[in-house]
Amino acid sequence: MSLEIINSPLFATLQDQGRFSYTHIGVTNSGVMDEYSYLVANKILGNKLDTNIIEISFSNVEFKSNVNTVIAITGSSCEFFINGVSKNTWQSHNIKVGDSIKIGKILEGSRVYLGVKGGFDINKEFGSNSTTIKENLGGIDGDRLKKSQILPCDTFVQSHNTRLKDTFIPKYENELELRVVLSYQDEFFPKEQIEKFFSSSYIISNEFNRMGCKLKGEAISCDINGIISEGISFGAIQIPSDGQPIILLKDRQTIGGYPKIGSVLSIDCFKLAQAKPSCKITFKPIEIKEAQEKVREFYSSFN
Repeated sequence: MSLEIINSPLFATLQDQGRFSYTHIGVTNSGVMDEYSYLVANKILGNKLDTNIIEISFSNVEFKSNVNTVIAITGSSCEFFINGVSKNTWQSHNIKVGDSIKIGKILEGSRVYLGVKGGFDINKEFGSNSTTIKENLGGIDGDRLKKSQILPCDTFVQSHNTRLKDTFIPKYENELELRVVLSYQDEFFPKEQIEKFFSSSYIISNEFNRMGCKLKGEAISCDINGIISEGISFGAIQIPSDGQPIILLKDRQTIGGYPKIGSVLSIDCFKLAQAKPSCKITFKPIEIKEAQEKVREFYSSFN
């Protein structure tokens, strides 16, 4: 009982919410880049919210089903076919043995999520199925998915389909405002540099992957050249010597020595995950208590 990969995906990995409590031994958190799309897929399927899923970053991925099951596609707007017939995303679909499933062209956004009822039956490493290629952990053999691989999953038959209301399906724009909590290291940045950071527009460079997102725009200067390497949080904004901000994401290194001007609100990082190079980025300050409340509201909406 499984899904079989028919072609060669350019970049697709198995992910879940990530692995935690191992950064002290150099193991990064990893996990899905866009938790909104991930959690909605699992909600539609009636899965536990930490169930694994396939994260697809480039067009044209095909599967053959060797099982009767239920799937859901969320994330980027994309071409989605079952047996060559175009289907809606953001809803559940019954799949029969022998059916073909194809994710065609990605139309808007950057990452598509394919979930199955009950998730894929693969072993966890350090408590997670998330694939971290640079650490060769998780997924299948710690690597991206390949042609002919078999993804085991259980049989399910569902009598009805579940669909997310259109009002909750996100639009992926080419401009994004990200909310930022200032860092405990903001004292190293002159006041005028912090004002410049919040009043400038940046462009996402081609250096954008699961580790981080480097921006291009007004250079930000700092009173110090660096710090003793320390742990880095999801969303932290490092300012390297060239002054161009780097936002650290799910596969970030566990420590770093660049000073940090602040941290992007985690739920805004999920929106950033669907952006493309050349997307315009601006920043808006948010106080930590309000940020904590926004994050609490986000996760409580899935309970």
